Amino acid sequence: MSDPAAVIDDLRAESDELDRLVAGLSDEEWGTATPAAGWTVAHQIAHLAWTDEVALVAATSPGAFAQEVEKALAEPGTFVDRAAEAGARRPPAELLAHWRTGRDRLRQTLRDAPPGARFPWYGPPMSAMSMATARLMETWAHGQDVADALGVVREPTARLRHVAHIGVRARDYAYLVRGIEPPKQQFRVELTGPGGELWTWGPEGAPGVPGAEGRGRVTGPALDFCLLVTQRAHRDDLAVRAEGADADRWLDIAQAFAGPAGTGRAPKGD
Repeated sequence: MSDPAAVIDDLRAESDELDRLVAGLSDEEWGTATPAAGWTVAHQIAHLAWTDEVALVAATSPGAFAQEVEKALAEPGTFVDRAAEAGARRPPAELLAHWRTGRDRLRQTLRDAPPGARFPWYGPPMSAMSMATARLMETWAHGQDVADALGVVREPTARLRHVAHIGVRARDYAYLVRGIEPPKQQFRVELTGPGGELWTWGPEGAPGVPGAEGRGRVTGPALDFCLLVTQRAHRDDLAVRAEGADADRWLDIAQAFAGPAGTGRAPKGD
């Protein structure tokens, strides 16, 4: 994951897949409710368009982005919903065109970024590759909401590795945003990709392995892990498993996105 161009290409593929899902919808279907309370398909696309636009501001005008951060701090519980609501009021064809233009501009800006460039964000500053990874993660997550709303089952792809990667990297943030001290020991994360390949993060070893005392381990299908860290499904409905008390606690609070602690989704049985 050291090549920004490869991540940016995958971001385009992820966006294009979601685009194909919504491009043929009727105006009425754009109003279909999604699993996110109060959000329709239009809200989901409007949110992606707005976040792409804000990311472009961060990459091109840090001073202007600082003003966006001030707005977020002034109304932390409503500014995201308010932006989505404003965008969702646009006619669907206009909203779709706006999203397409914005995401194309952002991708090109990230491609043209000089090596070593860092962009401000609502969390820590990000490189062009990190920004592209974050945008892919969010596009996939909100695309999942749209797919669920439309009753579409998406085929998992190798792009899930980017989503899983940011989920692992955001481990400590999930603790800190809740006022909890993160564990000092890094976890071992072992996920099975869509093609059966093994994706790993963290030091080798697991509880019960000599020299790995106190170390937690997380295992399971990559798709389920991505649904967990983007809070698109409840842990009880997923085949992600933890070994070690700290790793087990992480799975209850994991989130791959910046911002306040998410509430997640209820179990399917509730």
